[in-house]
Amino acid sequence: MIASVRGKVTVRRPDHVVIESAGVGYRLAVSAETLKAVPAVGKETLLQSHLVMRDDGIYLFGFASEEERELFLMLIGVQGVGPKVALAVLSGGTTRELLRAIAAGDSARFQAFPGIGKRTADRIIVELREKVAGEAALDEIVITRTDDPRSLARQGLVGLGFSSQEADELLSEVAGDTPEELIGEALRASR
Repeated sequence: MIASVRGKVTVRRPDHVVIESAGVGYRLAVSAETLKAVPAVGKETLLQSHLVMRDDGIYLFGFASEEERELFLMLIGVQGVGPKVALAVLSGGTTRELLRAIAAGDSARFQAFPGIGKRTADRIIVELREKVAGEAALDEIVITRTDDPRSLARQGLVGLGFSSQEADELLSEVAGDTPEELIGEALRASR
């Protein structure tokens, strides 16, 4: 598998880039977010990648960050979401924004993407919500041994990309008995 491609950008289009590495030009389909991070033609770059082999061809997808690639892999793991639809989703915002939308259960945001109806949007939310919460927990730097729901909710919000101060402010405005309830209410309040 081709995990990353480093080389000179030779083509830069809205839906793909070509990176020449060791005399070979690799065509990588990219999201609009990744395209923003790709430098001008002639400059060096490094993209994370994922190779998809299908009956009709071999496709290479490029990502500006490991987080974006991981979200892509989660999305294509959802029934009814193929690589092209996953790239369309990734073009709709930063990885952090999309993870927040999943955690908040914002089905309407995903219905706005081409190729995604209400059922598929709901399936994305249902199937990925726990994985997203698990990813946030793994990314948490400070691990504390506590059963306090507010403390656990604060850690969850920080893992979703809020600053400690933002998390504290959001939690001061909501009520709930479990960390999940507190996070859900805080995410609704942050809109």
